[in-house]
Amino acid sequence: MNPKIRELLERIRQLEDQIDQEVQRRRTELHADFANKRVRFEQEVKAQQRRFKMGLVKYVLHAQIRHLLSAPFIYSMIFPLLLLDLFVTVYQVICFPLYRIPRVRRSDYMIFDRTHLAYLNLVEKINCAYCSYGNGLASYLKEIAARTEQYWCPIKHARRTLQSHSYYSGFVDYGDAEAYRRELQTLRDELTKLNADKQDPT
Repeated sequence: MNPKIRELLERIRQLEDQIDQEVQRRRTELHADFANKRVRFEQEVKAQQRRFKMGLVKYVLHAQIRHLLSAPFIYSMIFPLLLLDLFVTVYQVICFPLYRIPRVRRSDYMIFDRTHLAYLNLVEKINCAYCSYGNGLASYLKEIAARTEQYWCPIKHARRTLQSHSYYSGFVDYGDAEAYRRELQTLRDELTKLNADKQDPT
């Protein structure tokens, strides 16, 4: 990898660490305990949150007509999402062991912690769970597709890509045929060395 790119990536990682620290500081300010992937709020904090809860009847009666009209279209997406979830999971369960790639742990991407927020009513909690599922599934799919891409075609595109996955920066440059032939097996081997404790669902 180009030394300048490696240096820039390291600076990005450092900035991400700083963001994580700031997020943790803010969580502490909100008196939220996130130990063992469980969310706990102090009783006083929950009581404060309940002051901002909108009752279910009021919420429905004050809903904008455009939101009500769009609801069937939003929620009908659950069927293709479930089908995609099933097919992607079956794909990696069958193919990743054949490629010797550690499987992506689905639970790392499906995060349903907004139900603990006392200021959300039942409809809002359902909406949040739905969005969490859709976006979690997209991230889960992106990781599976990224590992597949590194295994089969780890070549950068000629054009700039938006929000490329974390493996992309290590791909060989577009048009560099010699590097592709030289580095393909190395890039495949890197996948097999992913931290099993962190990545393997078993």
